[in-house]
Amino acid sequence: MTNQPKASSVPRWFTDHQEGHSEWYIERFRKMAAEGADLDGEARLIDALVAPHARILDAGCGPGRVGAALFRRGHQVLGVDVDPLLIDAARQDHPGPTWLVADLAELDLAAMEHPETFDGAVLAGNVMLFLAPGTGAQVLGRIARHLRSDAPIAVGFALDRGYSIYDFDMDLALAGLTVEHRFATWDIRPWTTSSDYAVSVLRTSAGG
Repeated sequence: MTNQPKASSVPRWFTDHQEGHSEWYIERFRKMAAEGADLDGEARLIDALVAPHARILDAGCGPGRVGAALFRRGHQVLGVDVDPLLIDAARQDHPGPTWLVADLAELDLAAMEHPETFDGAVLAGNVMLFLAPGTGAQVLGRIARHLRSDAPIAVGFALDRGYSIYDFDMDLALAGLTVEHRFATWDIRPWTTSSDYAVSVLRTSAGG
């Protein structure tokens, strides 16, 4: 039995991968953690963008690596992912944060009994590349509506997989967001037009 959701517009996370990919992905990061790899790079950047004890939305959280690192830094974390296998792994490996199964394109946390707004959000691990085709602006807009005014959103993804930085900039503009910073890596190395990865810090409207 597959873990693929029944939907008319299925995220690329399911359509672009073979059966068993989710299990492989989970075990990959468990192995890296056991070997002592530094898996907290994204969390360090988010931690610098928000106040202590902030409420963080980990959108497309996968098996919980980034959200767990933010939780260890004292933040309140709610992670959301469309893949129930990844959420099960997050709950097993990283107790503390709240982990929920939901499609980011239809995200409505108030309907899931989590109406509180967030102080910031993160989309790590190439989340933008694994959305259903054509839903980038919709996803960014849904996330923005869950944040307080003037809140940061950090988004990182590879630029060599069919979704360009220009596509992304069009989507974020449609979502009513602005770019505050752009880097080539999560450790804030300078971004150039020849960079093969982009980390963008977006900002919701100060007017709410």
